[in-house]
Amino acid sequence: MNLHEYQAKSVLRDYGIATPRGVVVASAEGCASAAAELGGEAWVVKAQIHAGGRGKAGGVKLARSLEELQVFSEGMLGGRLTTYQNAPDGQPVHELLIEETLPIARELYLSLTVDRAAERIGLVASAVGGMDIEAVARSEPDKILKEWVDPATGLMDFQGRNLAFGLGLSGDQIGAFVKLAKTLYRVFVDKDLALLEINPLIVSVDGRLLPLDCKMGVDDNALFRQKALADIADQTQIDPKEAEAQGHNLNYIALNGDIGCMVNGAGLAMATMDLIQLSGGHPANFLDVGGGASAQTVTQAFKIILSDPDVKAVLINIFGGIMRCDVIAQGVIDAVREVDVSIPVVVRLEGTNVELGRKMLDESGLSIIASDDLNAAARLAVEAVAAEAAKGN
Repeated sequence: MNLHEYQAKSVLRDYGIATPRGVVVASAEGCASAAAELGGEAWVVKAQIHAGGRGKAGGVKLARSLEELQVFSEGMLGGRLTTYQNAPDGQPVHELLIEETLPIARELYLSLTVDRAAERIGLVASAVGGMDIEAVARSEPDKILKEWVDPATGLMDFQGRNLAFGLGLSGDQIGAFVKLAKTLYRVFVDKDLALLEINPLIVSVDGRLLPLDCKMGVDDNALFRQKALADIADQTQIDPKEAEAQGHNLNYIALNGDIGCMVNGAGLAMATMDLIQLSGGHPANFLDVGGGASAQTVTQAFKIILSDPDVKAVLINIFGGIMRCDVIAQGVIDAVREVDVSIPVVVRLEGTNVELGRKMLDESGLSIIASDDLNAAARLAVEAVAAEAAKGN
């Protein structure tokens, strides 16, 4: 679950980390009062969406007058902002963060994330902060600094100093950075975060370290103990199908293809999507129904897949272990009958009660394409989409 920038900065302030002063507005009319509250003669207008790359996409602008502030606000609010992270559809802009401007001497990069290979939380820093940090990581990896934290000790002072020296900080800035890094580590652990990114972390002209931007992603598996964060989730920022899937405890991510996928197990789901791609097709979604789903869960999953108008065929790939093949078969049969499916459905079953499951599908009287082989099933789904397209032409 992602937080908006203003929500993430609020969390930082709760831990004593200073941030630029800002006011959140939901209408262009509120900008004048926000400017009056902040003072100054210029303000930064930031669209609040759950995606990076806002600056290059026109979602962050410097307003040098009240007139510009009004124009920028009217241009952002109520529209959709498309960045390289949320293309092609973008996300709706319902709120803006109006912030004070600050004199910037340097821009740095700092983030914390879980390094699964090291099985530890890693701090990543760079003296080259700002919008092009991804390009820096690709072209000049030596400019990316890393420290891994031993969970038994937490972030140590020497690790913070290592990063501070690597960033070219000096004097009191070194101690300030160490304190900031250790506090961010505490935030990361306390809030069960999957990502905490500050880009840029600025050094102001007077030598202060301030997070000019902040992204936070909370581990979905920990939301049950992070109720305060779960309660402020902005559901408008995710695909409606994804929001509905969350309500049914389904792991669903919308993509831009035309072959709907229903699979049990994340690894098998990824392999199924890869095979669709290798067969010349394009998956419309990632959907893991889990190991213990019921026939009702499968029916609901089927409905969510078919609510995407771009889906031209459905590939169901189930390896029955905890979830038996006959349960899947019954769910598929119920869904096809209830939704009145008119597009091809390819089903590949294997595992517990597979013969019973296949028998149920065969005797259902429904137009379901059965396959015993995953590669063949992927090809059948791609061919079915091509056949449907040919009919349309």
